[in-house]
Amino acid sequence: MKKIILTLGVFALIASCSSKEQAPSNPDMAPVASQDDVYQTPKEAAPVDPTAAGLALIEASDCRTCHHNDNKLIGPSYQEVADKYTEADIDYLAEKILDGGKGVWGEVPMTPHPGMSKEDARGMVKYILSLKG
Repeated sequence: MKKIILTLGVFALIASCSSKEQAPSNPDMAPVASQDDVYQTPKEAAPVDPTAAGLALIEASDCRTCHHNDNKLIGPSYQEVADKYTEADIDYLAEKILDGGKGVWGEVPMTPHPGMSKEDARGMVKYILSLKG
């Protein structure tokens, strides 16, 4: 009889150690985090491609009303801007986006974008300069 009780006890111990936590039957109760969840290291964030971020900013703004990648519309094409300027001009061009201006590419003024951050304007310029041919 002792052997049977001992055998049943061992099986009960093995079964309780190897079973997975089950979701609570009450849907109002949140599952408890396991120890494995608590000690996991955070995953590193994927690096952001600056040119893709700049393009996304352009697409979300009114820039395409006057500018196109390859063709002159109201303002110069982005390709023309990229061919004329270098990385050294990023801040200058970002200020042009923020403040607007006229005279460099003709008499039609570029509208200012005062609500835009300088970093966003710089991101747009980086995208434009990436089109350098």
